[in-house]
Amino acid sequence: MATTASHNGNLLSELDGLFIADGGLETTLIFHQGLELPDFAAFVLLDDDRDALRAYYEPYIALARDRAVGLILDTPTWRASPDWGERLGYSAAALAAANRTGVELLDQLRAESGVSLLISGCVGPRGDGYRAEDLMGTAEAERYHAAQVAAFAEAGADLVTALTMTYAEEAIGIVRAACATGLPVVVSFTVETDGRLPSRQTLEAAIAQVDVETDSAAAYFMVNCAHPTHFAGVLEPGAAWVDRIGGVRANASRLSHAELDEAEELDEGDRIELAQHYRELRPTLRRAAVVGGCCGTDSRHIAEICAAWLAD
Repeated sequence: MATTASHNGNLLSELDGLFIADGGLETTLIFHQGLELPDFAAFVLLDDDRDALRAYYEPYIALARDRAVGLILDTPTWRASPDWGERLGYSAAALAAANRTGVELLDQLRAESGVSLLISGCVGPRGDGYRAEDLMGTAEAERYHAAQVAAFAEAGADLVTALTMTYAEEAIGIVRAACATGLPVVVSFTVETDGRLPSRQTLEAAIAQVDVETDSAAAYFMVNCAHPTHFAGVLEPGAAWVDRIGGVRANASRLSHAELDEAEELDEGDRIELAQHYRELRPTLRRAAVVGGCCGTDSRHIAEICAAWLAD
């Protein structure tokens, strides 16, 4: 299988300075904007409430402008893949249209923004983002995610980001699907409180497996949907695999995935403390250029994280 490793591998080096990402899209929409998202699917808002999505993205654009940093925004399509789309009544054609529309919305915002903004087509897991169940092989994962990735490419996305990956084989399939389109691709794993993936594989082993089986085609890796205290202890300063981590999108909460599943209220954590944890990661994550958030975080968290990361 041909890959575009040289093209994808250049993306991180091309990021000039710090890029911020957005925070917890779904938790912000549900808990702060009072919206109902069936199956945690924000892409349904592309049909009839794009103003809500604009209201979500605009504070991050303002922050990037104020801090003179770059910005990577994900399309609201974490759930816009075939199984989830079918559950929500979307045909294959309607789902492809939603994925393209997500890119188009961000392209409109970019034209108005005045900031250096990259549009990331967001791919989520086929199954639960907290559990590694009903696992696919790499070939099945590539087939499953190919249509969504192709829609992003057709719409002009700058890259693809696979968020909240729970096992390596699904990530490999997404990388291969992105390579087939020529789009740079980023893989972001989630981990439990012990720093291991829900599949029980170590973060180091998962990154190594994806790199070996894709000829290092991913532009970089990230960790998301976990608190920094859950994974800081497994990062080895100076290790080559750690240098493949180019970004962090942590949860606000220290709770485990199981505890978050049971929680009825949003845990926003301590923004200042979270930002300090990011700051403490800087010496180890020497190639990291992207900082953002995940569940429970919003633009206020990202503002604190950005300030801490940039502090002398």
